[in-house]
Amino acid sequence: MAEEKLSARTQVPASAESQKSRLKKAPEFPILEKQNWLIHLHYIRKDFEACKAVIKEQLQETQGLCEYAIYVQALILRLEGNIQESLGLFQMCAVLSPQCADNLKQVARSLFLLGKHKAAIEVYNEAAKLNQKDWEICHNLGVCYIYLKQFDKAQDQLLSALHLNRHDLTYIMLGKIFLLKGDLDKAIEIYKKAVEFSPENTELLTTLGLLYLQLGIYQKAFEHLGNTLTYDPTNHKAILAAGSMMQTHGDFDVALTKYKVAACGVTESPPLWNNIAMCFFGKKKYVAAISCLKRANYLAPLEWKILYNLGLVHLTMQQYASAFHFLSAAINFQPKMGELYMLLAVALTNLEDTENAKRAYEEAVRLDKCNPLVNLNYAVLLYNQGEKRDALAQYQEMEKKVNLLKYSSSLEFDPEMVEVAQKLGAALQVGEALVWTKPVKDPKSKHQTASTSKAACFQQPLGSNQALGQAMSSAATYGKLPSGAGGTSQLTKPPSLPLEPEPTMEAQPTEASAQTREK
Repeated sequence: MAEEKLSARTQVPASAESQKSRLKKAPEFPILEKQNWLIHLHYIRKDFEACKAVIKEQLQETQGLCEYAIYVQALILRLEGNIQESLGLFQMCAVLSPQCADNLKQVARSLFLLGKHKAAIEVYNEAAKLNQKDWEICHNLGVCYIYLKQFDKAQDQLLSALHLNRHDLTYIMLGKIFLLKGDLDKAIEIYKKAVEFSPENTELLTTLGLLYLQLGIYQKAFEHLGNTLTYDPTNHKAILAAGSMMQTHGDFDVALTKYKVAACGVTESPPLWNNIAMCFFGKKKYVAAISCLKRANYLAPLEWKILYNLGLVHLTMQQYASAFHFLSAAINFQPKMGELYMLLAVALTNLEDTENAKRAYEEAVRLDKCNPLVNLNYAVLLYNQGEKRDALAQYQEMEKKVNLLKYSSSLEFDPEMVEVAQKLGAALQVGEALVWTKPVKDPKSKHQTASTSKAACFQQPLGSNQALGQAMSSAATYGKLPSGAGGTSQLTKPPSLPLEPEPTMEAQPTEASAQTREK
């Protein structure tokens, strides 16, 4: 009996030890996956060299069959710029796991980065068959269609992405489609919905503010730009836009204060230095204006608006050779703008090259069908050359344009233009019936330059104040009118031509009109 009890006692702890050993034993991982955790750890820490070493070891052990190791290696190669090599590795992953939509999405992403948008669309469609409720696939399909300029298909895909899951980026791309179509009202509706969904997104607020600014709705533009600066006081796009609005209304000192803040963050911005220069131009500090414009030109040598402004400043300072140089360069980049040819003609006239000045005026008249100042300047040149019949024809053409603009828009003509036209009309013994003014509610508006918010073909004098006239009207007084015409007027300061905003839309979006300033 004693021996049986002893044997029973010795058997109990043996079974307990065996159970404990079985509980402590770690589960066996498949050999293909045992290093995945380490690969993932190195990757998220961005320790790519160590990650590559582990991937190499893992692929040697698995004879190149570890899908996760290949996948991460492809991601690293794409981050390093080796997109073609990453494409091959992602295709290997798709072969190892053909039912995985993520692998196909990465293949399509690499094709997109290589510029093969049609091939990317085909792969995204294959991925969509595997996962029909993935908003990212619909979004990326929309982006690919945008690059192929198939805007209707892009719009459908982006709307499908929003139906599956709302994201800021999808709203931005959908708004960009309407901007590329030129439908600003639809674009504003989209961005308003986006702001309702994400009210603290500074990019959305800035873009919406810029669109309102482009349409001339300054109150709403200022409101959204102010909200942007509330969330991000150093947002250079919003600061540039706010400074632009102040500069437009002649508040050059306040605008310069805003630009000073923006310059702390983006010191190498061509639009910033362009606008700073035109603030100095408005304050009649021409040397400082030229210095800033030269810096802007150094940063963006192919930007025609900077060259245009350089030409204007040199023309104002009566440095006609320099003005001719910069205006000629601007014409090379913007050959369809009649105003450039007219200003070039002014410089040529002062350089005593009358024949080429006439040719420049002819080109300006051909390109610009609605600006009376071109015809007025040309008429002054012809009159001074003794060609009164041709001068009369240009004067009558100017009268037609003046009457058309007077009844089709709410602009006020520049006083200097009116004065020169009246002198020329008296010299030609015509023009007594030409009425320049309409009933004006605000008497101060008589001293303001012409507004072109409702006349797209007539340039708005942004960046100018009461002392600054239209560039063309100031150029009109270069001639030597006879004593019977009342003498000559001095060359007044032409307005700035600021840079236009860049879509937003980084995109890019539609180009704003040539009269808008870089925001």
